[in-house]
Amino acid sequence: MKYQGNSSFTHKQQDKIGILITNLGTPDAPKKTELKRYLREFLSDPRVVETPRLLWWMILNLVILNIRPKRSAKAYSTVWTERGSPLLFHTQDQSDALDKVLKQKYGENIVVEFAMRYGSPSIDSVIDNMLNQGVRKLLVLPLYPQYCASTTASTFDAVAASLAKKRLIPELRFINHYHDFPAYIEAVADKIRQHWESNGRADKLIFTYHGIPKRYLLNGDPYHCECYKTSRLLAENLGLNEDEYLVSFQSRFGREEWLQPYTDKTLIELAQQGVKSVQLVCPGFSSDCLETIEEIGIENRDYFMDAGGERYEYIPALNAESDHIDMMAKLVEQHLQGWSVNSDTAQRFELATTLGAKD
Repeated sequence: MKYQGNSSFTHKQQDKIGILITNLGTPDAPKKTELKRYLREFLSDPRVVETPRLLWWMILNLVILNIRPKRSAKAYSTVWTERGSPLLFHTQDQSDALDKVLKQKYGENIVVEFAMRYGSPSIDSVIDNMLNQGVRKLLVLPLYPQYCASTTASTFDAVAASLAKKRLIPELRFINHYHDFPAYIEAVADKIRQHWESNGRADKLIFTYHGIPKRYLLNGDPYHCECYKTSRLLAENLGLNEDEYLVSFQSRFGREEWLQPYTDKTLIELAQQGVKSVQLVCPGFSSDCLETIEEIGIENRDYFMDAGGERYEYIPALNAESDHIDMMAKLVEQHLQGWSVNSDTAQRFELATTLGAKD
């Protein structure tokens, strides 16, 4: 195997610390062709769909990719903006804001970039760019508060695959989760309180999370437990009794059983039981995206209202709000402990010169 070099590497280059924040990804445009390309990459990941590869290849290529892209493109078109996909520009804003905060404190030897697990900008291309800037210590922060193999571990796979091709790899740290990080809990709770101040409370507050197949839980994935811990900590912070909130899971796919209770069925049951108002928040999402805006904000609202509900409100994600950026900075600083920006650049250059290396 021929390992990739660093095209802009010099032995006099100042060592830097890199912070790579990542999110799931988004198509390049709300069009069928772009959705087909994006969905093929996403749904081909064995971390996402744990089904025998040959069987899944046939299902994916002969059925799903001939049906779902057109439907998904229509959904994306309802949330697309002048800046593109909400997930993309919110993550860009988070990266820019975090970069500004950290540079104000640590100077230019901190580099903050963002990448998407699927789609653009790719993890591989962004890591290349960071290494070319002199990053020799890399901290990766997947923006998934709760650990899940389908998201967090998949991100690690992509980072490892990228570094496996490099001649010079950086020191690496990877943040697995932050589901119970105090600053995160406080930021989400404050967001809910702000909504209450402007809109009043509803009969029920629902913490709704993206679902995964139940067998992933039974096989040892901690995601389900971490979702419930986040919810419990938020309820305690907000002073809620057990009958004032509940936890549910959205976005199931296929015929097998997923984590329950299901959000859509829960909303219908609540309305049928006489609950007139609900407020939903998604503590597993760092940024608003198709799933929160269209599925939670619109589709599930219809379920509740059609079943007899009268008031339905979605409380937006933290996105690039200052409380969120401050939380991210605190989380990053906690994981940077022990790393120094000081380098042995001079010694390395002297040695390279002695050995006859050329810049």
